[in-house]
Amino acid sequence: MTVVTALIVFIFGAILGFIANYLLSSTNQEQRKLAEQVTKSEAALNQYKLDVSEHLDSSATLLEQMNSTCQTAMKQMQESTQLLKRATTNDNESMPFFSQETQEQLAQTADLRHPKRVDDNVDAVAGPPLDYSKEASGLFVDGKRKQA
Repeated sequence: MTVVTALIVFIFGAILGFIANYLLSSTNQEQRKLAEQVTKSEAALNQYKLDVSEHLDSSATLLEQMNSTCQTAMKQMQESTQLLKRATTNDNESMPFFSQETQEQLAQTADLRHPKRVDDNVDAVAGPPLDYSKEASGLFVDGKRKQA
């Protein structure tokens, strides 16, 4: 009977061990999966931190460039303003908007587009128009007045 009892205890222990191993193994698998997810999340967080720091560095560089460009533009505007003030205060005659060559070209273009009219048939205006005809039609004649 001791052999039978030992055999039953052995079979019962094996079944119990198999079930315990299955349960512990699935928990270990879940823990491994969670550990992998944690490592992936940490790697993604580290990459995100690197990306953000690179973005901030590039933004700072661009802002510095923009600042230097604005300062250069301000210096140029000040120089231009000073030149313009000197040009207007030193010269009594006004500075032309276009250069002489451009003014000549504009004059030539205006002459080509709009030729000067020569009206040979200019009638001297002797009085008010006669109802758009040579003779009075009588449409606009007041009845109280007599026409000559």
